[in-house]
Amino acid sequence: MAEDFTIGIIGAGMGGLTAAAALQRAGIKARVYEQAAEFTRLGAGIQMSPNAMKVLRAIGLEPALREMAFQPQHQLSREWRSGEVNLDYPFGKVAEDKYGAPYLLMHRGDLHRLLNTTVREEDVLRSKRLVSFDQDGDGVTLRFADGSSDRVSAMVAADGTHSHVRELLFGAADPSYTGKVAYRTTFPAARLGGRSIDDCTKWWGADRHIVIYYTTHNRDEIYFVTSVPEPDWKTESWSATGDLEELRAAFSGFHPTVQMVLEACPQVHKWAILTREPMPAWSKGRVTLLGDACHPMTPWMAQGAATAMEDAAVLSRCVTEAGPRNIEQAFLTYESARKARTAEIQRVSHSNTWLHRSGNTDWVFGYDAWSAPLKEPEPVQA
Repeated sequence: MAEDFTIGIIGAGMGGLTAAAALQRAGIKARVYEQAAEFTRLGAGIQMSPNAMKVLRAIGLEPALREMAFQPQHQLSREWRSGEVNLDYPFGKVAEDKYGAPYLLMHRGDLHRLLNTTVREEDVLRSKRLVSFDQDGDGVTLRFADGSSDRVSAMVAADGTHSHVRELLFGAADPSYTGKVAYRTTFPAARLGGRSIDDCTKWWGADRHIVIYYTTHNRDEIYFVTSVPEPDWKTESWSATGDLEELRAAFSGFHPTVQMVLEACPQVHKWAILTREPMPAWSKGRVTLLGDACHPMTPWMAQGAATAMEDAAVLSRCVTEAGPRNIEQAFLTYESARKARTAEIQRVSHSNTWLHRSGNTDWVFGYDAWSAPLKEPEPVQA
């Protein structure tokens, strides 16, 4: 790779940091620009399925994750009131043997902290909110809210569902509100007073659900996330505070285990669940999108971060194979390789039927971003 070739990455979330780590390990210079001044450990769990773990393995995080995270033996699908099991899906050794990587549950903040260690500290610039950019045949000029600017060879926007780069590239387009909100939080398992929960369970109601699981290897922390109809709430904020009494009322009548968990939790966050239609294009010239910036999805398959990590691995492969002189073609190859898969995961996630009573998970968990075929894009038109 050319000595002065550098890819600028907008956003130091899961996708952005994974992209930087993957690119740097391939010998490609990468620099990350993050608008936040510092990172915080918000109360949120995250599921790293085998397809995501294959990416994290390649950037060196699997040993630390195995030591830190909880590996469930199964996921249960239960009826909301009776607790009747509709599906007992095996994880643990069964899934690991089948897919070649474990299925792990953890705190989102702990995973983010580990991802930070995979990128050189000097290559993550904080308090850098991008306001505009210009590109030409040689590179991209970035301009930030603090008055500074920088020049990179190409840019990857991993700036989330409300991506500013996507808007600058393709115009404004409001997401659709699903009519559902999610309440979520983590809290010490000790608050259950010695009582326990299943490894990982989704409790299915007629128009709402709640997922509950452990986030740590020693089972000392619990996480839950819900989907509840609330037509008038449209605040998509990861830090907005929810009302505990409203939450508990929304799950009145659910199984005693659900009641126990909701009574034990001390506080909760709340955010609106939005969705977008798959985008026809992710790239223009030397700029491309990654993760939620181009394929935001509902959380009901637990694949949002996983698909962003897959994007990162495929992107690094495409850039490595194409070389710096062909970066525009590399970005087109990347999006061509990824669009059909992410669109299908968006669709299935939005339907909220994943692992309810049955389901083939091979097409999701069996995917390996490091070896999946790369579809060739149509030739760039002059």
